[in-house]
Amino acid sequence: MANLKSEREDSARTATLDVVLRLTAIAALLFASFAITRPFIGLLAWSVILAVILYPLHQMLRRRTGLGNSATATIIGAVLTALLLVPFLIVVASVANSLIDVLHDLKAGTLALPPAPPRLATLPVIGAKLAAAWSLMETNLPAAVERYRPFLTDVVTWLGGFVGGLSTAVLTFIAALVIASIIIAYGTPAATFARDVLARLTGGREAGDRFAALSVSTIRGVTNGVIGVAFIQALLMGIGFFVIGTPGAGLLALAVMLLGIVQVPAVLVGLPVMIFAFATLPTTQAIVFAIWTTIAGLSDAVLKPLLLGRGLDVPMPVILIGVIGGMIAGGLVGLFVGPVVLGIAYVLLIDWARPPAPRP
Repeated sequence: MANLKSEREDSARTATLDVVLRLTAIAALLFASFAITRPFIGLLAWSVILAVILYPLHQMLRRRTGLGNSATATIIGAVLTALLLVPFLIVVASVANSLIDVLHDLKAGTLALPPAPPRLATLPVIGAKLAAAWSLMETNLPAAVERYRPFLTDVVTWLGGFVGGLSTAVLTFIAALVIASIIIAYGTPAATFARDVLARLTGGREAGDRFAALSVSTIRGVTNGVIGVAFIQALLMGIGFFVIGTPGAGLLALAVMLLGIVQVPAVLVGLPVMIFAFATLPTTQAIVFAIWTTIAGLSDAVLKPLLLGRGLDVPMPVILIGVIGGMIAGGLVGLFVGPVVLGIAYVLLIDWARPPAPRP
């Protein structure tokens, strides 16, 4: 009996040691895999998000053209890459040429500003300071540069960082589009794999499919409710900028869209342009522009509730909190990941709180 008991204890210790070794090996493998893939997590997350967003377009093209998965995925990737890269290169070339011209004129001493708008000095609070700064730059540019050197240095530094960050973001987005096109080309196996993983994690095929459908619908809902609304706002405000002849109207419209995506009020871009309008345009035109810009800037308050939670089982406030909180925690990727995580947590909480069905 003693020998049997000792053998059982040895067997139990061996089994326990095997479990510990296996768990340690799995943990080490997971840690090593995370360390290796960590630099690419953001890129892969963007790729999956873009694949989910673009997959309906892929299905539509495949039905209408009769092409295969690889062909339609390649077309989508190539067209979207061109639409993103060509305007970016045009803007970069235009800005570079403008900077070269400014530096050449500054070096030659021929750089001159146009006369200040007549009503600039009449603007409340800042009008007199702006008029004085404009007059100094118009009459004695070197003295103005020396006087406002700290401010100009900060502006140039910020612009340099902004351009660098924007370039990195564009290149990352292009790489994500390429990877998303590959995922789209193999959409069915990828979707099956994702459902299998969720089924294992949730303990059943039905629950896994439910959370997969919730994740997909949430990502597409955020696309419509956040990016779609930001695009509409940029379009409406951009029309106003172009109509009154605002300098850099296209860049301002792009700024409106970017601010709308990161949930910053678009009115912040509209207010300086309103000041410009009242300083340079007749009063009636400036008032009409101000009304149009205000309506366009506040339109997200009406459009977002209509589009953000449309067709989802999760309430719109939960999705909105996930969008804002996810963006604060994880940047632009968190804009999509946040509502997915919060939506799944909400569904799990509701399922847990719901009383179990009575047994027959």
